[in-house]
Amino acid sequence: MNETQWNRLVEAVAQSLFVELEASGRHVHVTKEQALALFGHPLTQARPLSQPGQYLAKERVTVIGPKGEFQNVAVLGPERKAAQVEISLTDARTLGIDAPVRLSGEVDGTPGAVLVGSQGQVRLTQGVIAARRHIHLTPEAAARFGVGDKQVVRLQTLTARPVVFGDVVVRVSPDFAPYAHLDYDEANACGFRKGDLGRILP
Repeated sequence: MNETQWNRLVEAVAQSLFVELEASGRHVHVTKEQALALFGHPLTQARPLSQPGQYLAKERVTVIGPKGEFQNVAVLGPERKAAQVEISLTDARTLGIDAPVRLSGEVDGTPGAVLVGSQGQVRLTQGVIAARRHIHLTPEAAARFGVGDKQVVRLQTLTARPVVFGDVVVRVSPDFAPYAHLDYDEANACGFRKGDLGRILP
């Protein structure tokens, strides 16, 4: 077995046992109409993200809550049907917002905030959440791990300060790339570094 074949074997074994971890910082999703109100034009792509079709936009916003604000907050594209502000629970305390832990898209009944862009501002009546821990998997990857869509699992982090996170939701779609997403509070708690892996536990 040559070096190339060996590396492919090692990679195949790793993919069957582990999922790469990714830390997700505070960010905002907006609608087409809100992008026009905030920036005077649609979102423009700065660079692609790990999930296919998703990108970091060149535009930035200020997020304002009752007690504080965050400037230069990343905006992710493409535009969505509903706005969403994803923050950590530490961020929520700084803003003075009681952000519930929700999966992306589950914004009914959540608090709002004010977004300020380069050309205007938008007041959101809802949409602020702390993202629930989750794992993106393709159907093929889910089959390898023996898990299904919306299944709740545990995630063991192979990091500098290893922990086992509970209440981690598996999300399965052919449009996904396999990654486990943690927010910065969680990433810092386990000593995450880019390229770290995790293991899915029942």
